[in-house]
Amino acid sequence: MSKRQRPIQSPPSTPPTPQTHNPKRPKTILKPTKWVPLNLTQSELSLPLTFPTGQTFRWRQTGPLQYTGVVGCHLVSLRHLENGDVSYCLHHTTTSETNAKMALLDLLNVGISLAGIWEVFSASDSRFAELASYLGGARVLRQDPVECLIQFLCSSNNNIQRITKMVDFVSSLGNHLGSFGGFEFHEFPSLERLSMVSEKEFREAGFGYRAKYITGTVKALQLKPGGGAEWLLSLRKTELEEVIEALSTLPGVGPKVAACIALFSLDQHHAIPVDTHVWQIATRYLIPELAGARLTPKLCGRVADAFVSKYGKYAGWAQTLLFIAELPSQKALLPANFSNAKESKAAKKKDRKSHTAVDTSIVD
Repeated sequence: MSKRQRPIQSPPSTPPTPQTHNPKRPKTILKPTKWVPLNLTQSELSLPLTFPTGQTFRWRQTGPLQYTGVVGCHLVSLRHLENGDVSYCLHHTTTSETNAKMALLDLLNVGISLAGIWEVFSASDSRFAELASYLGGARVLRQDPVECLIQFLCSSNNNIQRITKMVDFVSSLGNHLGSFGGFEFHEFPSLERLSMVSEKEFREAGFGYRAKYITGTVKALQLKPGGGAEWLLSLRKTELEEVIEALSTLPGVGPKVAACIALFSLDQHHAIPVDTHVWQIATRYLIPELAGARLTPKLCGRVADAFVSKYGKYAGWAQTLLFIAELPSQKALLPANFSNAKESKAAKKKDRKSHTAVDTSIVD
């Protein structure tokens, strides 16, 4: 099982965007029209703890506590009001405002009560309870599976800035929806549209070895019965072990990237993407007897089992908060004295060192 690295903050040169796939078109510059309450409190949805934490690379911060992105064919912005509640603004849609709101609520996984599952986690884990009091509202998104899959193929051994450039290139192949906050927004391209881009063209755009994974995966998906998009959606009704196995047949998808796709788009709420940072969390708080051991494929399974044993069927949601709490940007929100008394000084020193050069993505 290959190591899944966090993206580093010092990126290499960013890939160019060939004009052949980003043709000049008249820009539709959009302005906010009407902000509508979404009936979500900050404890149920914190935008800064959800969108820029590595689940998706297609949303942009367009104002204080405001993020803008595309959901299907709908361009929307979300922002926190002064009381913390969330409101949204629909900038563009090719269907109706009702459809746009339904698609947005689906993306936000509002059928799952964050307060409800966090209450369960907190009852069995005092450290989680304390973290939750400072980092409330960190949700797991329910993304379109094709979009999620392609994004995580771009993220392999990569950094945030370069991942974003690659995802922007892929997005530019889709229908242009408008400009907002200095950013261009596109509908995510279909598999048919993606199949029209060659491996060579992706390589020229700076994708490197990931180019063959994207073109290979697109071809493999197109051969699936009923089409790749429908095949991926069908995995939402499949057991996690089978989902991981099925996704791992696609070029460039290993078990850990498969777990990311399963958690962030396929309703596999107990999927645990395991990398060295999740391994450190597990050995500090769940399976300390393995501290100092070398992470192996077998131990990755042991980590996943430990999370599920501790947190149950929504273990992936718990793991997401625990991972976010380790990010330097979020550690700043915690009290200076927030630590586990059982951690050794050596473990703390090693942890600080390992996080100084990482960014916010979960990648393989």
